[in-house]
Amino acid sequence: MIIKPYIKEFEKLGFGMFVHFGVYSLIGQGEWARKLGTMPHEQYDQLYHKFNPDPDWADHLAEVAKNAGCRYITLTTRHHDGFSLYDTKGLNDYDAMHACGRDLVQEFVNACHAYGLMPVFYHTLLDWKHPDYSTNFSRYLEYLRASVKLLCTNYGKIGGIWFDGMWDKRDADWEEDKLYHLIRTYQPEAMIINNTGLSHRGELGNIELDSVTFERGKPQPINMADSPKYIASEMNEVLCDHWGYAKDDLDYKPTGRIIEELAACRRYRSNFLLNIGPRGDGTLKPIDEAMFGIVGQWTAYFDEALHEPYPTKITIKDKPNDFILQNGSDYYLFCHHLPMLVDPNVGELQSALYEDKFPFKPAIRTVRWLDCNDPLPFTQKDGITTIKTNPFHYGHNLVVRVAKITTSSN
Repeated sequence: MIIKPYIKEFEKLGFGMFVHFGVYSLIGQGEWARKLGTMPHEQYDQLYHKFNPDPDWADHLAEVAKNAGCRYITLTTRHHDGFSLYDTKGLNDYDAMHACGRDLVQEFVNACHAYGLMPVFYHTLLDWKHPDYSTNFSRYLEYLRASVKLLCTNYGKIGGIWFDGMWDKRDADWEEDKLYHLIRTYQPEAMIINNTGLSHRGELGNIELDSVTFERGKPQPINMADSPKYIASEMNEVLCDHWGYAKDDLDYKPTGRIIEELAACRRYRSNFLLNIGPRGDGTLKPIDEAMFGIVGQWTAYFDEALHEPYPTKITIKDKPNDFILQNGSDYYLFCHHLPMLVDPNVGELQSALYEDKFPFKPAIRTVRWLDCNDPLPFTQKDGITTIKTNPFHYGHNLVVRVAKITTSSN
């Protein structure tokens, strides 16, 4: 099996920010507003003249991502409505240059570099506005490839291209080989990802693809039996119910669930791509920014366990949600559903509830919580290790808690 180094490096990123931003952000009804909204297409297609994000939109976005513990950002350079955040160099006039006289993708790339983040470009495959998409598909594909070439040649080295929309015409010939060959020509180490959608999570596709996707669904181990090369995986998740800004979408997920999903992704060496939808001026909803901030509190404690460590096959007795990752001779125990300790005496009486037992051969030197460095009692007998995973002190609940196990081989 071929293992490409840039795919392994992508896996180590662990956590990224997904950004849905475009003309639809002005309306505040989600990223499918042109398709599913009540505004006539002719009116929608003229909105771009009002699209002029604040000058610091990209810098603030990158700052929020960095503080949350993200290592990369994936931006919708063009979504299904056909509007491009980049300079299309004459391919059409439905782009940021004709809207506000600025190349917003360049601003985004500059901000990523300033904050040490890897820029990744989302690009739609389908197009609701371009006439050739429904009337001359072959010519449309030439337009699509010319668009992608601009992204590959005008912004320096990029982390990847993230495609979406092939599910719109499953039986069509998308000429994938030509598209992926173009990317390999100009960006040989860019991740090529093609979202398989809600009903085909985790499916392998064209051999040039570097990662499978698990949209809004927990990742699982990938069956690579029929794959000649190693493939990464990524779960893309949304804070509420829309990817693009929707002012009346109040169905937000609990931050505890988001943290659990991030941990679950790392269990299977999958990256977690968490979405945010800026408003039309590029500013962020306070709740969106706050939720990324809360996740950032968690990653600040446990960042050491989120990038280099890789999955193990160690199973925790009676605790299917708990798992162990390994990095050389160090191991990381992820613990779920620990209570907050109010009465120390109760904790002593119910100590059996706070134990993780698992088969483990290496001799352990120390076990410590990463968040506070407190030591954890442990025993090793007859090949079984038992760690006392004591509850949180009053005033704390980190949802998922990680302990570092240091073995004697260090």
